Amino acid sequence: MPPRWKDRNPRQLSLAEREVIAVGLHAGDSFREIAVRLGRQPSTVCREVNLNGGRVAYRAWRADRRAFELARRPKRRKLIRCARLAGYVTEKLELRWSPRQISARLELDHPDDSEMRVSHETIYQTLFVQGRGGLRKELTACLRSGRTLRRPHRRRGSVNVGKIADMVMISERPAEIEDRALPGHWEGDLIMGRNGNSAVATLVERSSRFLMLVALPDGRSAPAVRDALARHVLTLPEQLRRSITWDQGKEMAEHAQFSVDSGVQVYFCDPHSPWQRGTNENWNGLVRQFLPKGTDLSTHTQHDLDEIARLLNTRPRKTLAWDTPAERFNQLVAATA
Repeated sequence: MPPRWKDRNPRQLSLAEREVIAVGLHAGDSFREIAVRLGRQPSTVCREVNLNGGRVAYRAWRADRRAFELARRPKRRKLIRCARLAGYVTEKLELRWSPRQISARLELDHPDDSEMRVSHETIYQTLFVQGRGGLRKELTACLRSGRTLRRPHRRRGSVNVGKIADMVMISERPAEIEDRALPGHWEGDLIMGRNGNSAVATLVERSSRFLMLVALPDGRSAPAVRDALARHVLTLPEQLRRSITWDQGKEMAEHAQFSVDSGVQVYFCDPHSPWQRGTNENWNGLVRQFLPKGTDLSTHTQHDLDEIARLLNTRPRKTLAWDTPAERFNQLVAATA
């Protein structure tokens, strides 16, 4: 019969090397001593032993057979083998969770079930590559981008929006805002509808990453934006309305009156510097999954926007150790009660 390993990659351990490992373990040698004997890295030997029963149960023939089975192709996709896992992934995709959020949350929701594990890359490949199976193709519409293929990012130019009087620049913002330790500091912006004829304001709290969407039924003029933002901000506890960082859009031209009405200081970013309010920029991208570019945003009521914000705020976030913004924000509100 032909050998099972017809063309073994030199980076892979051979059966002879595994036998050397087994003999070394039996003699009580350390991983480092065995690695020197093989001309391998100690981490390679350590990983090999730990994945195949440990020092006591390691057997060369069993480890070699396991490596052979794992290397066989084609393999059935995990989302095909495990219906429970496929159901969980499908449910969260329909809630507009990203594959990365789903993969990380599995470990929290099923800490003792090793079968309920899948990488975000596997989910993407299952959705994007035909023939992978396990998930319905139409679920690609649930991804934030809505694409059926991956595309490279492209740089976008920015627009000169003019000068606003009496701006307090971000360079004058207190250092306590930078480290996100003190709650109540927000970042804001407008997302535009078709032909710039409609808009929605987005506000994100920096420490909890909590999102508020504000409808602008009266347009995006400076007085309309001032009134709409003030109404929403005043619904917050006083300790959670300290400052807002905005870009230099003319919709915030009445920032001084807004500060008088709400008690919230407004800081402005430098021109063409969206990274200075990066949390808000990130959330704007997530909101676009529900409010796509080129659509009329005036058709969405405040109730509609509140529901979109609820869906986004109940998604786990990596930057919050996979807590949700709603969970973190509720803790802040409870602390101020």
